[in-house]
Amino acid sequence: MSKNLVAYFSASGVTRRVAKNLAQVVKGDLYEIKPVVPYTDADLNWMDKQARSTKEMNDKSFRPEIVDDDAHIENYDTIYLGFPIWWYVAPTIVNTFLEKYDFSGKKIIVFATSGGSGIGGTIENLKPSVDKSTVFVAGGMLNHNPNIEDLKQWVSILDA
Repeated sequence: MSKNLVAYFSASGVTRRVAKNLAQVVKGDLYEIKPVVPYTDADLNWMDKQARSTKEMNDKSFRPEIVDDDAHIENYDTIYLGFPIWWYVAPTIVNTFLEKYDFSGKKIIVFATSGGSGIGGTIENLKPSVDKSTVFVAGGMLNHNPNIEDLKQWVSILDA
């Protein structure tokens, strides 16, 4: 039987709510990707060219430091990886997480939340952060705080 992990980064709480419900649906463990320095509202002001998130996203090599709460990736077959979309891709802190652990041979199902952007080229931007044997599945956007039933349907489509 495969073991599931729902790993997520949430700056404002939106992705966290989706991840918690998804963990119930897939009977998975929950892991929060936490920055050492939490993001403030000012950091997330995408209209401010000096905001922390803007600076990080303008430098794709930047890797925000994460709190090391050992995710024990070796214990899981499938990782549901969630995050908000920033500038049409995953925040660079997601790359930090992927580069910290060995995902060789794992399946990563990507889901995201956004106020208006799509998932775009997110997976292509994440692939260089993991071993080539890692399989990515584009789960898609989970906006508007989907309930348990919506998530069950979403997971059933993925498993089809």
